[in-house]
Amino acid sequence: MSARSLAGWLEYIERQHPQAIALGLERVIEVFSRLEISISCPILTVGGTNGKGSTCAMLEAVLRSAGYRTGLYTSPHLLRYNERVRIAGREADDAALCEAFAAVERARGAVPLTYFEFGTLAAFVLFSKENLDAAILEVGLGGRLDAVNVLDADCAVLTSVAIDHVEYLGDSREAIGREKAGIFRSGRPAVVADPQPPNGVLEEIRRVGARPILIGRDFGYRAQGTQWSYWGPAGKRTGLAHPALRGAMQLRNASAAFAALDSLRERLPIAMQDVRRALAGIALPGRFQVLPGRPQVILDVAHNPEAAAVLAANLADSGFAPETIAVFGMLRDKDIAGVVRAVAPRITRWHLATLPGPRGADARFLSSIFLDMQIQTPIVEHDTVAAALAAARIEAGESDKIIVFGSFLTVAGAYG
Repeated sequence: MSARSLAGWLEYIERQHPQAIALGLERVIEVFSRLEISISCPILTVGGTNGKGSTCAMLEAVLRSAGYRTGLYTSPHLLRYNERVRIAGREADDAALCEAFAAVERARGAVPLTYFEFGTLAAFVLFSKENLDAAILEVGLGGRLDAVNVLDADCAVLTSVAIDHVEYLGDSREAIGREKAGIFRSGRPAVVADPQPPNGVLEEIRRVGARPILIGRDFGYRAQGTQWSYWGPAGKRTGLAHPALRGAMQLRNASAAFAALDSLRERLPIAMQDVRRALAGIALPGRFQVLPGRPQVILDVAHNPEAAAVLAANLADSGFAPETIAVFGMLRDKDIAGVVRAVAPRITRWHLATLPGPRGADARFLSSIFLDMQIQTPIVEHDTVAAALAAARIEAGESDKIIVFGSFLTVAGAYG
């Protein structure tokens, strides 16, 4: 097993469970116990519909700026699987990942694991070998039954609750909120950054006996021109520079990260200069990422209506362009019409791209949805994201904008 390359391991673990997604902790708990590993540092778990990746990036940046050795586990990746596991700010290399996969394979025996479960346990194996000061875990799907929830969070963050993954989490904010609130633990901080959390979230906090830290009540932020201020459990931080991550929602994500760190300040003290240094250097590909050059190309992984509404607001705030051209691709099982509806008023023409894989929507299917919605702006179909982006570049003027969005796969295709 250990002789496999990383590509070989990834191809192998994709075949070890008949379903791509199979929520439940029983399998993960069993294999985790067989691994006989432990992670003794403070654990911060981040869940939510949108904003998880940005919040995790900010937690990592601030902790590393303060001199702490961090482990970060996120998903999905854009270009390389290695992006999912970062130790001390660096992606895990192929050899380390292969060794961790081999350890999970030896421990699991006949227990079937999904791709995500296998990868999560491999990340835990790597973290257990490092002298970490803090581990940051991004929930993959939901919360209560997600593989990362096998570890008890010292502080858990819920960034937002919106309708997504209804086939797994339920078709209402109440049901989805309860599932996502499953990452909270008794007596431990529960940071909620959704300004209008469903009652299910608050009820779950009360049920488990977690310590609620709610935006607007226990922490918050205020934009003040080119600067902003934060207030929370440890007091105020004023005169802050805006995060290097673009978009108005990043202030909310940043304040959630600060509230989480405030709650752990006795174990992980953070100085003001650490925060200022971190804000200037945070980078996260695919979150309203503006590429250099003209015409302006913006990459955004927005793949549900809430994220699409944020994207539309960010486009409105990004300055005038004669044309805003969309390169758009989505997965079939997403709310395609909801995403299009949120962004369509900002788009003057569309290039629709077929995405790879069994879940990828082809351009003709996307076009049929546009027809049903009676979208009047020009539409062109393409076989790949790369072809769609090339066509958009040809027709765009120097002052125009091209926005590539709809999925991690869409943004990844733009890098090709």
